Amino acid sequence: MRAWAVIETGKPLQEIELPTPEPTGKQVLLEITHAGVCHSDLHIWEGEYDLGSRGKMRLTDRGVTLPLAMGHEIVGRVLKWGPEANAAGLKVGDHMIVFPWVGCGTCAKCLADEDNMCLTPRSLGVYQHGGYATHVLAPEPRHLVPVGSLDPALAATYACSGITVFSAINKVMPMDPDDPIVLVGAGGLGLNAIAVLKAKGHRRIVVVDVAQAKLDAAKAAGATDTVLANGPDTAKAIMAAADGAVGAIIDLVNGTETARFAFESLRKGGKLIQVGLFGGEMNIPLPLVPIRALTIQGSYVGNVKELCELVGIAASGALPAIPITTMPLNQADAALNRLKDGKVVGRIVLTAA
Repeated sequence: MRAWAVIETGKPLQEIELPTPEPTGKQVLLEITHAGVCHSDLHIWEGEYDLGSRGKMRLTDRGVTLPLAMGHEIVGRVLKWGPEANAAGLKVGDHMIVFPWVGCGTCAKCLADEDNMCLTPRSLGVYQHGGYATHVLAPEPRHLVPVGSLDPALAATYACSGITVFSAINKVMPMDPDDPIVLVGAGGLGLNAIAVLKAKGHRRIVVVDVAQAKLDAAKAAGATDTVLANGPDTAKAIMAAADGAVGAIIDLVNGTETARFAFESLRKGGKLIQVGLFGGEMNIPLPLVPIRALTIQGSYVGNVKELCELVGIAASGALPAIPITTMPLNQADAALNRLKDGKVVGRIVLTAA
């Protein structure tokens, strides 16, 4: 099989040849048709996370090995499966979304379909080859969700961008539909979050970003209010847009500055859900957390149950589409650089030639 892989961190992706895997056990081999380009791929490509005063965390210290074909938003067609796979409902040619956040497969979390919380992660496109390739191995059939009538390019984004925001939004619900929810970041995650909130019937959505073009896209997607984060008074601007301090903020960027103004914008009993991996650290006055009964919670992607639920909502027609730009798989490096340079509205999805 061919793959467009990270050979050296920070260097251009290279096309390499790898043996096409033969599925064993419960594994399912798919031929990739679509692969989303996610901001998390930039961190993997760069090889580290910014931990603020604690320095850098090297991904190689977490078990990431090179060369690596990144890509965890994957759609492909079933080719074959191992002898232990429960093939009921599977047939060659099935078009499937591949759940990428897989774990050991045997712990209590994995057996409860909460693989993303496994303590020994084996995520596709992170710890093993993913979507920037011609083929991929899914560990077992339960990690496959039929594309059905959905646009496969859009469906690919649900495997990360979609379930990431879906899971984060579930952590602040239920809320009154007219109680403002603030989204920090109007990239692919932000636009998918607007779509999910609209599908859930939420009516007041405030979006914050540093780029006016992305805020314009958010407004077109259904945001009721937008805030340009271009100075030290972003918290005041958020509260002005939301008619007061806020009950729920989902930080899809999660850097030092966004964490600061998000925390400052919360009302008593408010929740801050931290999703993004931009980096830095959070410095907060600790007495205010209990005094104001605040919740600060991380949210890590989502589980296969949430993916199934989200795809069901999309199949019903209730989930608005986000802007998708397609590029050929062999242009993965160019797509990654477009994302790095902030030139993407919505999502780039790589397609097989």
